[in-house]
Amino acid sequence: MAKTEVILTHNIVGLGGESDQVKVAAGYARNYLFPQGLAIPVTGANKRRLEVLRQRRAEREAHEFNTMSELAKSITKLTCLVKVKTGDDGKMFGSVTNGTIADELKHQFDISLEKKKIHLDHPIRTTGEHEIELRLHPEVKATLKVKVESLTPVVVSAEAVGSQEAPKTEKRGRRVEAEAEAKPAAKAKKADKAK
Repeated sequence: MAKTEVILTHNIVGLGGESDQVKVAAGYARNYLFPQGLAIPVTGANKRRLEVLRQRRAEREAHEFNTMSELAKSITKLTCLVKVKTGDDGKMFGSVTNGTIADELKHQFDISLEKKKIHLDHPIRTTGEHEIELRLHPEVKATLKVKVESLTPVVVSAEAVGSQEAPKTEKRGRRVEAEAEAKPAAKAKKADKAK
């Protein structure tokens, strides 16, 4: 298979970044990269153009780094409030995912953030406060406080309060107590009859 060298003009996942000089299959370059404007062939003129591409890439990466650093500083001060449906006992229906958090950031603070930049080990399934790691840039990480609250207030009835104070015993436990009380009385009756 014939390989050809090309200079990438855009970032391509799995191949390289802008201004990288890579070897690819000739057909891939001819049929996809060149017509889409994603790469240019390696020639003397294009090698001179390579320096301009590298400078443009460095400027873009520096701007992106600065923007994400400022965002990280401001986002650590915020607390994102997520309201979820819960049952009568306070247990959540479903879970809070990184997509939900991204939507709430957009809605509450007008911060658009890709959901893949919000890192959750597993979805949040409990109410309360949680700290979430944000990977805004390969070199910039931040933490966001997320407060998960219930839409339905937890109702504590008087019956539930009474049952919590006096725990119910099993029927077996009552029988044992009743038998324990009955045995001394039975022994007393037997002793009376024996006399």
